[in-house]
Amino acid sequence: MSRASLRGRLTGSVSVLGFRLGWSAVRAMPERAAYGLFERIADAAVLRGGKGVERLRSNYARVRPELTPDELDDLVHDGMRSYMRYYCEAFRLPSLRPGQIDRAATVSGYEPLRDTCRAGGTAIAFVGHLGNFDMAAAWSARNLAPVTTVAERLKPEEVFQDFVAFRNSIQMDIIPLEGAENPFHELLRTAKRGGRLIALASDRDLTANGVEVDLLGHRARMAKGPALLALMTDSPLYAARVHYEKAPPGEGLGGYRTVVELSPRLMPRVDGSTAEQAQDLVQQCADHLAATIRTHTSSWHMLQRVFVEDLDPVRAPAGRVAT
Repeated sequence: MSRASLRGRLTGSVSVLGFRLGWSAVRAMPERAAYGLFERIADAAVLRGGKGVERLRSNYARVRPELTPDELDDLVHDGMRSYMRYYCEAFRLPSLRPGQIDRAATVSGYEPLRDTCRAGGTAIAFVGHLGNFDMAAAWSARNLAPVTTVAERLKPEEVFQDFVAFRNSIQMDIIPLEGAENPFHELLRTAKRGGRLIALASDRDLTANGVEVDLLGHRARMAKGPALLALMTDSPLYAARVHYEKAPPGEGLGGYRTVVELSPRLMPRVDGSTAEQAQDLVQQCADHLAATIRTHTSSWHMLQRVFVEDLDPVRAPAGRVAT
């Protein structure tokens, strides 16, 4: 075995061990101590900087252009604390009691989704990298229907399998984005079986097959999977806004709770091809998410490129939408 291969295996083993130790340790910590630890991790990340923090700053600057540099710094700090709050809750979620999950989330507009799933149909939710997707899914699995989603395959493989096992523990099935059958084909089969909620984080295009939409005055690329799935299976499509808010006494986790606001069923507003109707549906989803991205910006955990100006700088002048 080469030195490089050995070093890679050792690095992977350390990652798996660290992940598993962190998972068990954070679950065992008192709630206040656990959230305090992750706040310190966020503070250290902001102080250190790096590509992820700078991308978060760039994305926030685009959707909140009115902020002064100091205000933007504060927002990035709040955003990283929110992002680390999500990870703290992800580590602790498997140990939460059902009542704690119900108190940690408040959901509005869910009745049509519940009725569809209980009648044997499939409901599809377009969600963003907002708030705590896992908490929303855990609440939905308890109160609406089992949840199916697609996730990037983490490395090393052992970490990904632990991640899948965790999601399975909250009645959430994971379809890998890579390394298996075409995920869209599996989603089609799932939708046709019925009785499930398919929730897909789609405010970032991971396949290079997405569509361009207007997001708060800028062109952004988003995934069209939820829209195509709805059109091809005649399943109802909804957009889900998710954000954190300060929790009332006796509710929430670590002083916060997850808020989920579902849109009414989205229908194509245009005649034409499936591609044209999908484009329109994704734009409607982007419009629904935009309100939360604007008013609860720190809950938008977008540390990757999403705007066309960043993905393709050559096209930026022509792609910019007038504000």
